[in-house]
Amino acid sequence: MDKVISGAAAAVADIACGASLAVGGFGLSGVPEVLIRALYAQGATGLSVVSNNCGVDGRGLGVLLAAGRIARVTGSYVGENKEFARQYLSGELEVELVPQGTLAERLRAGGAGIPAFYTPAGVGTQVARGGLPWRHAAGGGSVAVASPPKETRDFAGRPHILEHGITTDFALVRAWRGDRHGNLRFRRAAANFNPLAAMAGRITVAEVEELVEPGALAPGEIHLPGIHVQRVVQLTAAEAADKHIEHLSVSASSTRGAVRA
Repeated sequence: MDKVISGAAAAVADIACGASLAVGGFGLSGVPEVLIRALYAQGATGLSVVSNNCGVDGRGLGVLLAAGRIARVTGSYVGENKEFARQYLSGELEVELVPQGTLAERLRAGGAGIPAFYTPAGVGTQVARGGLPWRHAAGGGSVAVASPPKETRDFAGRPHILEHGITTDFALVRAWRGDRHGNLRFRRAAANFNPLAAMAGRITVAEVEELVEPGALAPGEIHLPGIHVQRVVQLTAAEAADKHIEHLSVSASSTRGAVRA
């Protein structure tokens, strides 16, 4: 029952080249930075990643991307990473863009054992018709791999498209508090894609800012039960405090208040 692993390096040691990963986080909030850096040091390549976004240049999944370790990305937002755009447009990276709510539900469905579901999201667009460029030809210009058309069915007179649940070999997530049994609690905005990614992974690794003993978390406090988590890594105080903001903006009034203080 004790799922605590000695460190991040040991927790990701068996992630093989070509493995699929579900990774939590939204922007830079709730990103499992320590596990990502450990995976970078481990050296696995050809990874297929499912995540809302692929980090930014130099942070989050952007670290693996810049090193050429990621072969395919399934995500919903890619606008903050110039290297991502370069690799995609030059044919180095395969990208499946998914509506954000659909991506969340595909991860949840996979974790719940639901193979597929129908949704109205994407009806009447290229998401349904197919033809979205998943991979460009080497050097860019033409499309080498395009998305297939999706099955459509009417419910109550409204068209819906079929989407498949997602499961992955591994999942990497970050939690605020966790116990030795793998029960997790997320803090504020970090409760974004982390619970869903954790559900989708066959082997889920959670880095936790604060490790507590079983029973310290009341049942009503637990956001994700330990049945979905196989490995827990306790972060150091410095690792837990290493948090970055994607776009820091401060209002003029806040600045004046800080100066007066």
